[in-house]
Amino acid sequence: MGGGSVKDVKSKQELDGLVQSGAPVVLHFWASWCEASKHMDEVFSHLSTDFPHAHFLRVEAEEQPEISEAYAVSAVPFFVFAKDGKIADKLEGADPSSLANKVAKVAGSVNPGEPAAPASLGMAAGATILETIKELAKENGSSQEKIGASDTLKKRLQQLIESNPIMLFMKGNPEEPKCGFSQKVVDILKEEKVKFGSFDILSDNEVREGLKKFSNWPTFPQLYCKGELLGGCDIAISMHESGELKEVFRDHGIDTFDSAGAKVTEAGSGKGGTSAATGLSSTLTSRLESLIHSSPVMLFMKGKPEEPKCGFSRKVVDILAQEKVEFQTFDILSDEEVRQGLKVHSNWSSYPQLYIKGELIGGSDIVLEMQKSGELKNVLAENGIVQKDTLEDRLKKLISSSPVMLFMKGTPDAPKCGFSSKVVNALTEDGVSFGSFDILTDEEVRQGLKVFSNWPTFPQLYYKGELIGGSDIILELKNNGELKATLTE
Repeated sequence: MGGGSVKDVKSKQELDGLVQSGAPVVLHFWASWCEASKHMDEVFSHLSTDFPHAHFLRVEAEEQPEISEAYAVSAVPFFVFAKDGKIADKLEGADPSSLANKVAKVAGSVNPGEPAAPASLGMAAGATILETIKELAKENGSSQEKIGASDTLKKRLQQLIESNPIMLFMKGNPEEPKCGFSQKVVDILKEEKVKFGSFDILSDNEVREGLKKFSNWPTFPQLYCKGELLGGCDIAISMHESGELKEVFRDHGIDTFDSAGAKVTEAGSGKGGTSAATGLSSTLTSRLESLIHSSPVMLFMKGKPEEPKCGFSRKVVDILAQEKVEFQTFDILSDEEVRQGLKVHSNWSSYPQLYIKGELIGGSDIVLEMQKSGELKNVLAENGIVQKDTLEDRLKKLISSSPVMLFMKGTPDAPKCGFSSKVVNALTEDGVSFGSFDILTDEEVRQGLKVFSNWPTFPQLYYKGELIGGSDIILELKNNGELKATLTE
């Protein structure tokens, strides 16, 4: 690519091709509304002349959501540096000298043997541009951090997201969308015959930038249902086409309306295409019963705990993790018979569904309310469901299980290593009674304790919950006649 020039990226395929070619690639994610982007773009253009062997590419972050999402862009200006087919570095914010340094690293310096950045930067940007950027950095230096930190903004975003059961953050408004992606999602919501609120992110830069970080989703539009992010344009299209969007809306009590604004269906009245009157077959009923009772805490959800397939399921998984209880799950997306049958059996039209000891507790809204009020903790306790210990809880209990506690290889009668044997002898000779734990019998304790105590080897000796040390320290205390005194203070 001779002469150095900046090229606008038109598609992800084109970009992937250039990156995979192995040549140095520098990407500038920018936005037309962002002043810092414009100034950095001038520096970027000059650098492209200084480094003619690299590809300098510009990506309009919001017009290319697929590319922005692939590179996890959450704010502009944002730079990505690739070399040898791999991402070598990233840079967020308006920082000309860092940009020049990082470009030099992937593209080689202007003159071999010379430090690239200062020279290159002098050529790259006239003094006025540099001054402007310094001013900008002063004004906006922390703006990207502020987005993450400001509680007032977080509250405002939360209120906006929850201001309507279905909420669309878009460019423009439903009557006059300002981008094709927003237009598509508006059309989908109209086809789904649901009422929705919208917010024009072009009218408020604080909301626009803040929401990207808040939702960890870098592009617009963003579609929310009952406060949970469903996704952007692509996800809305695929959920609409598969019929899942209709189901999510129905499951969350969203009514549908005809063009004249009259209510068509009462949400939740459709029982998944099976009417309770026909009843379920006895085989299915007994299968559902045995699934519901297969664990004291049983969650029917979309996806798996490590990979929930909807925000509502994720919320309940998070709550159960916070309550520290063991639970089993069933992925209703994997079994249509269970998915439809359980709606009828439980007379509950949506997922997730949480059961405790065979009794239906409810869906995500109810579980969240119960957690906030402390009622969930009570129900779990009443049913004898105790918190499972975390590894840290377990280690603390083990360490404190005896005033003097030795974690060793083997047992005091049959130590499995010389160091452990020496410590056992030292304690026995000094008449110190101690508890012990064989770390060879439990890999979780063995690895966990190294991290917990920040001590990489065994044996480890504790007194009243505090680490005394390993074999060297114990033998030194013994030789100095201080061991017994240390362990009986």
